[in-house]
Amino acid sequence: MRSYQDLLRAGQGDKARGDFCRNAVNEFKSSVEYKQAADGEAYYHKHNKVIEGYQKFIYTVTGRRIRDTISANYKLKTLFFRRLVIQQVQYVLGNGIKLIDGEKDKLGKRFDHQLKKAAKMAMSGGRAFGFWNVDHLEVFGYADTSAHPGFCPLYDEETSELMAGIRYWFDKVGDKEKFTCTLYEIDGATKFLQLSGEDIKVIEEKQSYVETVIENTSDGVPIVTSSNYKKLPIVPLYSNDSHESELVGIKECIDCYDLIKSGLANNIDDSSEFYWILKNSGGMDDVDLAKFIYRLKTVRAAVVDTDDNEGSGADANTLSIPTEAREKALEILRNDIYEDFQALDTKTLSAAAKTTQEIQSAYQSQDNKCADFEDYIIDFVDKILDIAGIEGTPSFTWNRVVNQSEQTSMILSAASYLSDQCVISHLPFLTPEEIESEIAKRNSEQLDQFHNDPVNGDD
Repeated sequence: MRSYQDLLRAGQGDKARGDFCRNAVNEFKSSVEYKQAADGEAYYHKHNKVIEGYQKFIYTVTGRRIRDTISANYKLKTLFFRRLVIQQVQYVLGNGIKLIDGEKDKLGKRFDHQLKKAAKMAMSGGRAFGFWNVDHLEVFGYADTSAHPGFCPLYDEETSELMAGIRYWFDKVGDKEKFTCTLYEIDGATKFLQLSGEDIKVIEEKQSYVETVIENTSDGVPIVTSSNYKKLPIVPLYSNDSHESELVGIKECIDCYDLIKSGLANNIDDSSEFYWILKNSGGMDDVDLAKFIYRLKTVRAAVVDTDDNEGSGADANTLSIPTEAREKALEILRNDIYEDFQALDTKTLSAAAKTTQEIQSAYQSQDNKCADFEDYIIDFVDKILDIAGIEGTPSFTWNRVVNQSEQTSMILSAASYLSDQCVISHLPFLTPEEIESEIAKRNSEQLDQFHNDPVNGDD
């Protein structure tokens, strides 16, 4: 893959830089990282590639392989990966980001939503990119899909720091392929366009990231000034220390699960009807057999000669599908997927009421993984805050299932030794917003009581 130094060596000419962008994207799309990210995005968007492309075949008497268009060919998909990604993201980010009073508002109204979007893309593709656009966060995916463009990063060869990037997408204009990209650099962004068979060209000259408009009170003509940030306003968010899609390592288990489940459904469908054994009827050809089945399906009766010893006859039979081994295999695969992903299978908590200790023990593996994931999120948010010039240390309240009754009883039993603020902040059934509101109400009530007390009042 191309680096930032390769971009510098390409020169400053529009055509040279445009050609560099196209070649960099082509190399990017042929890389292992891109293919893994594309698979992760596909599985997250409910397209399990292996089962969707599965086709049954049969072999003729001559050994030629042909597509089986007669028997059932169910392609059942289990959306494990989408479920696991959403579970982990909501577990860490479900309650939103916490910053000091007033600072969160500077991030924009949809910052929590965009942060979740970035986290999902990072888990699916191995990494995502956050672009601080003056007063709000925009999210760039890694591999391009039908839902969003791709982003080809250009890292520094010495420091591995992201120094530039190419956001690209492909489209069709008639019978021609349309390639559009935006090259993001520290000093601005340039947009290029290329139609198949034509040279690439600039359609938007390099523009600064920040424009300030000042009204000139003397003549009413606005004054526009442009500026940039001290660094590239795009920050990568990684999902793990290997910078790979979370699908890597569990994809084969998901594919195997889908194939076994689909195979079981196919066998049940193929064997759901009766088949007939005709005794002493070797003289019947295929046409006679078809007429026999047709008569059974229409008249629902057939006449055959029968004899206790050697007469002809017809027996209806059904197949018994072996399911025990397949059910066991599906159970093992399901357990392995959750264990390898370090996620909590909620079925383990639904059998009966669990104590707080049992719940905490069940969550331990997921807590370990999410703590690692949270480190990358905090690092990402810290860099966004630095670019935006916003102060504060981000923190998150994890969105876990708890035994609320047991925890509430424990907190209230120690209430006499704790402050009101501590008690309220530890109640498990309150959201972070409700906690702040209740603490403010309690402080206001105590202040009113102080002023209304005859000893402390104005009287």
